[in-house]
Amino acid sequence: MEPEIIMISRRTFLSGIALTGLSVGVLHRPFIARAAEPLVLWGPPAAPSIILAQAVASGLLRELGPDVSFRTWKSPDELRAGISSGSYHATVVPTYVAANFYNRGLGVRLLNVLTNGLLYVVAPAGTVSDMASLKGRKVAVPLRNDMPDFIFRRLLASANVAASEIQIEYTGSPSEAMQFLMAGRVDAAFLTEPASTAAILRASMMGKTLERAISAQAVWKSVTGSSIIPQAGLAVSNKLSADLGEKGLEALQASLETALAQVLKDPAAAAAAAASTLELPAPVIERSIPYSNLVAARASSEKKELFTLFEALAQEDPRIIGGKVPDDGFFAL
Repeated sequence: MEPEIIMISRRTFLSGIALTGLSVGVLHRPFIARAAEPLVLWGPPAAPSIILAQAVASGLLRELGPDVSFRTWKSPDELRAGISSGSYHATVVPTYVAANFYNRGLGVRLLNVLTNGLLYVVAPAGTVSDMASLKGRKVAVPLRNDMPDFIFRRLLASANVAASEIQIEYTGSPSEAMQFLMAGRVDAAFLTEPASTAAILRASMMGKTLERAISAQAVWKSVTGSSIIPQAGLAVSNKLSADLGEKGLEALQASLETALAQVLKDPAAAAAAAASTLELPAPVIERSIPYSNLVAARASSEKKELFTLFEALAQEDPRIIGGKVPDDGFFAL
């Protein structure tokens, strides 16, 4: 299925309840290099894309090239294919994916971090208190052998809970994991934002009470000593970096910093701009923003936290990050 093209710079969309699935001022700088072709920003149907949607909708990226647009990738396989083929030059990725591609010499570097963690165990109120309390329960976990799964298994290990002591129901997306929870097929679900917010709101409409019983970010601190999980960020190709140059990359980063400030200042407007992208009603997106830990931090400013994450993931299998922690060339800024 072809990815949906969302030209939100000219209009705002509303959507149904279909569910899926990390500087100030407008720039007017004549010295900024422009992209050699129309600039396409790619992102998942998840909270970090709110920042990209806002940047396009606000016209913050016009100086970087004509016809700047936003498109969504729908699955990790689609993401990896886009990067491998060279058709994705600027895309939100799990940060370990950027490290993996960089270490494999595929011409990808990390520009920034867009979320410091948005994973939660969602369960009926009062039924789950910590990772150990998941023993003997069924838990829906989206995207086997991808970021949610990797983090979930590390959190289990930190609580001395073997994967065999719970029943993990893997799903193809956060949406499907949420649906398993809503249908009572599992006792809990490990969800990203805005899926966790959607689950809680939808349950309340059905007379049920769900809660974010465990914050992965809080448990992560006990695992690694770091209170944040630099989960996703914008990766840029070497071609785009060459086209834009350092000043162009700085301008791209500045525009995303401005977009983040707009999102945090007016979550309702930002949610309306991103509603079609995330395939969720704007009120759900708006309520998810406080739990999404959105940032627009230069990748190098979170070097310590990124390397902590990579080292933790590599304990299970170094191939997850391409065999080693990347060198400083990994940081586009």
